[in-house]
Amino acid sequence: VQLVESGGGLVQPGGSLRLSCAASGFSFSRYAMTWHRQAPGKERELVAVIRSAGGSTDYADSVKGRFTISRDNAKNTVYLQMNKLKPEDTAVYYCYVNTGVGYWGQGTQVTVSS
Repeated sequence: VQLVESGGGLVQPGGSLRLSCAASGFSFSRYAMTWHRQAPGKERELVAVIRSAGGSTDYADSVKGRFTISRDNAKNTVYLQMNKLKPEDTAVYYCYVNTGVGYWGQGTQVTVSS
């Protein structure tokens, strides 16, 4: 199993970024996918989840209404569209899948600063 995140970077407050997580090594469409983040000195937290059947989603209260998780099962990729970014969104963002064993990507840095 391999998860490779991309799309992070430096953005001004109020800006947008789209993160991607390319997955391989498992039957992508069968599993829920999640995005997490970890800010310096803080614990890793769940940001968003998208389920397999039906693709229903849930979000942390701190990002609800600003972030959107989606998936393209044909491309084995999960996305996180982040709008109206705030400095407190600064963190390393990770995607994760649990196939019975949990797998993390390497993370992508998002920095929100003027």
